Order: sequence, then structure tokens, then C-alpha cells
Amino acid sequence: MRIVGYERVSTTRQGASGLGLEAQRQAIEGFVAQRGGELVARFTEVESGRNPDRPELARALHLARVTGSLLVIARLDRLSRNAAFLLTLKDSGVRFAAADMPEANDLTVGVMALVAQAEREAISRRTKEALAVARARGVKLGNPNGAAALRRAGKGGAALRAAVSANADAHARDLAPVIADIRAGGATSLRAIAAVLNARGMRTRRGGRWHVSNTGNLLERLGLRQAACARAR
Repeated sequence: MRIVGYERVSTTRQGASGLGLEAQRQAIEGFVAQRGGELVARFTEVESGRNPDRPELARALHLARVTGSLLVIARLDRLSRNAAFLLTLKDSGVRFAAADMPEANDLTVGVMALVAQAEREAISRRTKEALAVARARGVKLGNPNGAAALRRAGKGGAALRAAVSANADAHARDLAPVIADIRAGGATSLRAIAAVLNARGMRTRRGGRWHVSNTGNLLERLGLRQAACARAR
């Protein structure tokens, strides 16, 4: 049995220190030994659990798919509140197993994804309601270090545009391996790429869905727009 391992730690600090990572590796290696398998590769994601863009997961799924390997994660319960991860896993078509929950299957993960999405929506709703109450009480809301602070510092719109552009470029770089995998799979038009991004549970930098327009902008930042535009329709 060929196995691809996937591990995740939630912050750069944790990734650098190895906090939580060693335990995940031991769990995956124990699973491999128990099943008499071969660990083909190991992928480690260092990012926030809120971030739906998981380039290392995309690489792990791609390798598992093309090699016919089993994707193994250490702890499904640790990721059970992340709807984007669960939906990506469920819709990937890749066989998977969790060291802490070997009985998990597509149905289990699908139910977890629905619960995670419901919790996320409930949290968002409660946050909006709390902000509305605060505004009614006259509380001043907003980021003190945001646009107003930049204007006070005399930096104005140019600094804002530069910051937005830098963030967009960083997001595009994070998605570059995913786009390469999608195009290698035969999806080359803007519409097809957008459809696959949405199917994989990927989100835009602002957490939205992909369309022809923002997919084109993404490819343009990656230097791939010209080739894709000819096949956009």
C-alpha cells in the first residue's frame, strides 16, 4: 500500500518550533507501519485554520491521485470544523484515512462539512448582531491602523493600493501550485479553471467564489492570462 501523508500546523511559529507536528508524524508513521505500507511523500501545511487555500493539500491530493496512493492525515477531529478542507477532501476522488478515526468515510466527512459550515454561518451571524448592538450604543468600530491611519500619515491611496496589490500577489503565489495542477488535469479555460477551484473548495483572497473575471486576474498575476484568455469562452 502506497501512502501520502498530510500534516497541518496552524501558525508559522508552530511550524518553526515543531509544536504539534511531531505527534502528527508519529501517528502517520504508526498507521503506515500498522498497515505495512510505504510512505511515498509527506506534505506539511503551515497556515491558519481559517485560510481555505491549502496549496500543500492540493499537492498531496494530486500526488495521491496520480500514484493511486492512500492519503493519510493524523487527526481528522482537529480539522473537523474546517468546511473548506473537508469539502476538498470529500470531492477529491482520492482514497483517504485518518489515524485517529479509521472508520471515517465520504459520508462522515460530508456530514462534518455541513456541520462546520453551519457553525461558521452561526458565528458570522452572531458577530454581525453584536456589531449592530455596539453601533446602536455609539461604539466606534473599525481598524485604527487601517485606511484612516494611512491618510493621517500622509501616505494616502497609493499606499493602500500598494498594500492591496502586495496581498493579491502573495495570494496568487499561494495558489500557483493549485493552478498548475488544475491545468495539468486538462482545465485550461478561465471558466473551467474557475469551476475546478470552486469544486475544490478554494476561495478568493476575500473568501468569495471564483468566476471568469477574478480567475483571469489571478492568472494575469501569475503570468498565465494570455494563454487562458483565448479559451475563456
